[in-house]
Amino acid sequence: MLTLAAALLLSPVSTPVELASTPAALHGTLLTPEGQTRAAAVILPGSGPTDRDGNSAQFGIKAASYRLLAEGLAERGVATIRIDKRGIGESAAAGPAETDLRFNTYADDARAWAAEAAAKTGHPCAWLIGHSEGALVALKAVASHDDNICGLVLLSGAGRPAGVVLREQLAALPEPLKTRAYDVLSEVEAGRTVADPPAELTALFRPSVQPYLISWLTLAPADLAAAYDGPIFVGQGTTDLQVSVADAQAIKAAQPRADLVVWDGVNHVLKTAPTDRAANVATYMDPALPLAPGVVEAVADFVLKRR
Repeated sequence: MLTLAAALLLSPVSTPVELASTPAALHGTLLTPEGQTRAAAVILPGSGPTDRDGNSAQFGIKAASYRLLAEGLAERGVATIRIDKRGIGESAAAGPAETDLRFNTYADDARAWAAEAAAKTGHPCAWLIGHSEGALVALKAVASHDDNICGLVLLSGAGRPAGVVLREQLAALPEPLKTRAYDVLSEVEAGRTVADPPAELTALFRPSVQPYLISWLTLAPADLAAAYDGPIFVGQGTTDLQVSVADAQAIKAAQPRADLVVWDGVNHVLKTAPTDRAANVATYMDPALPLAPGVVEAVADFVLKRR
């Protein structure tokens, strides 16, 4: 039986990492395997105030999905850097004013983190593992060719333009608010700001965030996937309340070379969950609940077969 000291020596090594940036440094956690590092990856977080572990204090989310993914990959020889994006966690000081933020900023950061992961681990390149909106960040990052990026792992990512998804979500609004919301969305999609969005929609369409929305709404995930000639893995759960299997299939249809894996009974935070909304959402609050069986294995197998 291993002593506690021996067990600790065999554990993956967690190291804070810092990436030079303006106006302040970006921060993350490098987790390296106990033995040989067979591949390296960067885990890109989803939208909103999601931190490097996959949590969001603002919304009470404590799923720890990215930490669990990193730990599972480390057990299989894959080192990861999971990051606090600009404006979040330890990278809060690096966040620009909301009016100055553009989607491409996140893509630029992803490329820089890939170079850092490769350098830290001694590998020629690193994989981008994008979750939710992070999947779109990964796709945008490889729109500019970068030898530091081995390929893409897209988890629970949208396959349709954001405007399509937003219209579906806004469809439940009562009239005339729904029509007004659609009108504002159409203007922003066309690259025009709206000075007086409805007060009820301030959270989504406040003037200060509209420049970012304009930079985001122009992106079509399927088109970006079609244009990318590197390896792509697409993973999607059937009980995801935020993104559908149809989104994953759209990526696969646009890029037939992509590997598509659909996990039955797996939700947006990559945990086993039913379709019942309350029970599904409850998994977002449980860091002790492991990732669903097969998720880590599928990602690791894909990456290691192509190293």
